[in-house]
Amino acid sequence: MDKGCVLITGAAGGLGWEMARVFHRRGDALLLADMNGEQLAARAASLGTPERVAALAGDITDADHQQALIALAAEQFGGVRVLVNNAGITHRSLAEKTDPAVLRKVMQVDWQAPLELALRALPQIRAHQGSLVNIGSMAGWMPVLGRTAYCAAKSALAQSFEVIRSEQQRHGVHVLMVYPSFIDTPIEQHALGFDGKPARHARSMVGKMKSAAWMAERIVDACVQRRKRVYSDRLSVFGSLLWRLAPDLYQRIMMKKFAVELEQ
Repeated sequence: MDKGCVLITGAAGGLGWEMARVFHRRGDALLLADMNGEQLAARAASLGTPERVAALAGDITDADHQQALIALAAEQFGGVRVLVNNAGITHRSLAEKTDPAVLRKVMQVDWQAPLELALRALPQIRAHQGSLVNIGSMAGWMPVLGRTAYCAAKSALAQSFEVIRSEQQRHGVHVLMVYPSFIDTPIEQHALGFDGKPARHARSMVGKMKSAAWMAERIVDACVQRRKRVYSDRLSVFGSLLWRLAPDLYQRIMMKKFAVELEQ
């Protein structure tokens, strides 16, 4: 194959897996990546088309693993056409109580690794005039209690790829920023606490939980249409506007909705 593949990180479950299913249904070749090697292999096998599905397990923050993904994409599919930076991690812990190692890990997984992988894949994506798809968060636009590093990482992700959009559009590279809010995915189930162990309290939320399958359809449609940004719901967009126009009011509402974080 020389049409390139769709490389999806964090593809063994949640939103990553649902996007893989949608891209696969469209006939795209897939390169799936995840830390959970056993689950990843099972997911890849379940698609039933080994000639256009490859999988490689590893730590996405590891430079050697990133390079191995790019090499495999070139060897088996003629390079990466679409990179979906989906792998992510979050935490639920007050900044003052959080081990700095937790803050560093969230920044590394949610910002540094996606940026580094995108830069490694960029020559292949440019050759295919393909797409960079980044799973951001509305938390990158507005503060959320107990998410110091997560908010910072998602904000950095958005700003970095808006710059890359401006730099690469003359080369035919498409950048899609995705801004989900409350999606039913394992990322919150695996949220870190202040000490790096699983968070001990349930997450707070505003509005209704959306399914990962619903969001995946929106993302793939936006990618095919080469849109610049896609959001999950109007409530989240309203929240981001409220933060900009009336930050004190937003903060009072946010502190009420997420008050459980102050008790941890």
